[in-house]
Amino acid sequence: MKTKSILIIILFQFFAQGLYSQQVKYTLEEAVTEALKNNAEVKVALLDITKAEAAVSEAYGYALPSVDLTGQYYRFLKTPKTLFPDFEAMLTNASYAVLFKEKVIPEDESKYLTMGYALQTFSLKNNFETNLSITQILFNSAVFRGISASGIYLELAKEKLNSVASKTSINATKAFYGVILSKELLKITESSLKNAEENLSNVNALLKQGLVSEYDQLQVEVQVENIKPKALELKRILEDAKNGLKIIMGIDQSQNIDVQGEITYKPEIFAGEEETIDLALKTNYDIRTLSLKKRVDEELIAVERANYWPTLTAFGNYSYAGAADDFDFQTYSSATVGLNFSINLFSGNRNKKRVEQASIATIQTGEQITLLRQSITQQVKSKISEIKKVQSQIEALERNVKLAEKAYGIAQARYSSGKGTQLEIKNADLELSAAKTNKLQSVYSYIMSKTELDDLLGRIEPKYLSAVHEKIDK
Repeated sequence: MKTKSILIIILFQFFAQGLYSQQVKYTLEEAVTEALKNNAEVKVALLDITKAEAAVSEAYGYALPSVDLTGQYYRFLKTPKTLFPDFEAMLTNASYAVLFKEKVIPEDESKYLTMGYALQTFSLKNNFETNLSITQILFNSAVFRGISASGIYLELAKEKLNSVASKTSINATKAFYGVILSKELLKITESSLKNAEENLSNVNALLKQGLVSEYDQLQVEVQVENIKPKALELKRILEDAKNGLKIIMGIDQSQNIDVQGEITYKPEIFAGEEETIDLALKTNYDIRTLSLKKRVDEELIAVERANYWPTLTAFGNYSYAGAADDFDFQTYSSATVGLNFSINLFSGNRNKKRVEQASIATIQTGEQITLLRQSITQQVKSKISEIKKVQSQIEALERNVKLAEKAYGIAQARYSSGKGTQLEIKNADLELSAAKTNKLQSVYSYIMSKTELDDLLGRIEPKYLSAVHEKIDK
């Protein structure tokens, strides 16, 4: 039985390892969607919306009637007593006064008892009371302002979700292309290594025929050995890039993943600098979020000022109670309705100071908006300049790659015919690798700059926003 259990555990572990060893390929859309699904900041932003919706419901709740039902039962272990005029002396004296007045008996002042006070109880041992009360606010400025503030707070939470979703999609896109860049650089290096190894094979063949010197053979062999560490380092960089993408996507680090896509240059025509800046200042999610926060701050000022205004409420009460020395209760009830008016006349300047604090918070948010607008203006200018610079370079770099490929072919042909040297082939290979790398990095820089400009402009694929907002409905 124990052997059978061990075999099951081993088979399970083997099966689990097999699952993790299976490579999963992600397109850009799949990677971004996965990141939006698992990202912790997105989850926090979604919870903020749920919290804001609850705050809106709470705010409306203050404007609705409040109904309270209370009840209590109590028994006196020792009934309370109260000082009260002596009933015995009072009745005795009254009786004698009548008898004397009617001449029933001869008048005798000594018959009167001295009036005083005696401890007497008016309470029964068992008591109960129930009370139903209804209160409805008729006027309270703070309640109405609170409803308005909670509605804007909900808008703020939704705008913040858009901002977080935009940044998450941007980060996932950058990480995705970072993996592709690492793959392409590794591919260029491996291609250079393959060229060097093929060249070494040719030189070895020529050396056997006595057509080249051993020095040439050593040069090529050194070139091969110098490229190998670069390839190993790029493999490590590729793994690091994949692990970084896994973190953003929120998947397990043990998962074997790859990406499906390529770095290609798709030229676009961009609007002018001033027009793009104006658009960014209107559509940037961070500015929109801060603008809504300022509106919330302004509403909070109004809420604090509302404490200066009076409160008018209507109320109704119904009470049902009973008392008895045993449990045969004598019951009675009462009902009242009315209005309650209250206004604060002085509170130690607390209201004034709360208004001041709320006003300062609004000014601070305004300063943050000003600073952010300046920062975004500068960033948009920088990105547009960077995009234009890269665009002007890419065409020249594409031509340079073709020239480098042609030069490498000529160098090989010259060496094979005995007219060239290994130095020519080595230099041609270095130039070809550099040309390919420069072009690749320029196109990557173009994609990154364009992606970051889209973030500044508040541009995010509608399907990504829809996927995030679907979670709100769920």
